[in-house]
Amino acid sequence: MEEKKRIVSFKDLEVYRNTYEAMLIVMKEIVFKLPDSEKYDLKDQLSRACKAIPRLIAEGYAKRHQKAGFQKYIDDAMGECNEMVVSLSQARDIYSSSVDNKLSEKLIDIYDKSGRQLYKLGSAWTNFKTRTT
Repeated sequence: MEEKKRIVSFKDLEVYRNTYEAMLIVMKEIVFKLPDSEKYDLKDQLSRACKAIPRLIAEGYAKRHQKAGFQKYIDDAMGECNEMVVSLSQARDIYSSSVDNKLSEKLIDIYDKSGRQLYKLGSAWTNFKTRTT
């Protein structure tokens, strides 16, 4: 059985690491391939949402001692993950000639899984806080 690593920083959270790595891929491999006509729409949305997720996780972790504060950031990060799933699907389907289909699917899977991880993290943290108080 694998020993669980102690979480001492938001950087120790798998969901943070995965969404940070996915953000780098989105910014380097997807956003710049979209046409300039998407500058204020799909490019902007992908850019903002992918960068927001690791930031929200980091901010939420800082407020982990506040049940409502922590949960708000986790909920917001889940919402951004859902936005990424939709935006990546749109980029793939509208601009299939310039956006790599396999890469898009991989990223969609990462953001879908991350949303589920964030939900479980929020639930687990709430249960943990309830047990320890």
